[in-house]
Amino acid sequence: MRNNIYKMSKGDKLLARFIHKTPLLFFPFLFYTLSFFTFSLPFRAERVMWYNVENVFDTTHDTLKNDFDFLPDGSYHWTPWRYWRKLDNISRVVAAVAEQDGWPMLVGMCEVENDSVLRDLCLRSPLRAAKYSYVHHEGPDLRGIDVALLYQPALFHFQGSESVRVPSAEQGLRPTRDILHVWGRQARTDSLLHVFVVHFPSRAGGNKASTQNRILATQTLCQELDKLKGQRILVMGDFNAEPKDSIFRPIQQRLVSLVPQSRKELKRAQGTYCYQGLWGYIDHMLVSPSMQPYSEFRVHVAKFPFLLTEKGTPWRTFRGPSYTGGYSDHLPLYVDVW
Repeated sequence: MRNNIYKMSKGDKLLARFIHKTPLLFFPFLFYTLSFFTFSLPFRAERVMWYNVENVFDTTHDTLKNDFDFLPDGSYHWTPWRYWRKLDNISRVVAAVAEQDGWPMLVGMCEVENDSVLRDLCLRSPLRAAKYSYVHHEGPDLRGIDVALLYQPALFHFQGSESVRVPSAEQGLRPTRDILHVWGRQARTDSLLHVFVVHFPSRAGGNKASTQNRILATQTLCQELDKLKGQRILVMGDFNAEPKDSIFRPIQQRLVSLVPQSRKELKRAQGTYCYQGLWGYIDHMLVSPSMQPYSEFRVHVAKFPFLLTEKGTPWRTFRGPSYTGGYSDHLPLYVDVW
């Protein structure tokens, strides 16, 4: 019969001798020391993602919007099957960004039509496994596309939101998307974080009105930032502008950009958008100086092979009028914060 009596090794005997001879007053000091090293370790980083999802419309007409192209009998023949495949595609992209580190704490999006689309995405698509909540306000864009923010309630404790109107119509310009401002506390650090989600007016046509509209959007954002000096701020969105565009000068006086800036960096980087064979960054993530120590130095572009065509460009949902079943004309960005 096997003897199960435990025999102490030399190491065990030394440890027992140390405990026996150590004064009891030493143990509170030992506990304090171990606690210091344990609780002074950095908090686990949380991932934040930005994605221009490109024309996510439902299949029913909104009487107040010009969404006729994205109806079953519209020019794009936007059927329920195509709609649900689009939501499946978005779910796959978010899951790929998540990898093994858990779902992103925040996912900023633009070009979503309405609350119905977001409800289907969060509750009825494969993304329902992530249990996201979302923030959305209906905006004045003529086509009906808005910005939105998905968040993990366990990681980001939502406190409030507001829709900031860009006064384009008041200036005789084409109405553009509102700026979404959301604030809440990061669960792991209990730090208050202000998040701005933007989709600036298009550069299409390159005319004076387009430039004025983008300048007006910049001024509106800067006014909101000035109200929050010293706060932890994260701004993400499609600015329809490259890093060296003049509209960024007032923004970069207030925020720190996380996208490549120098010529050398930009030459190496692929970018998020490809126009006529030329890559560039028109999607951006920026943080306030007080937030900079708590974020990565540079964003990552999610260049997953399944998002690209054989030519290495973003696989769009449509190529002209032809349906291709792709994802978006933009690539997503993500960055880790803590």
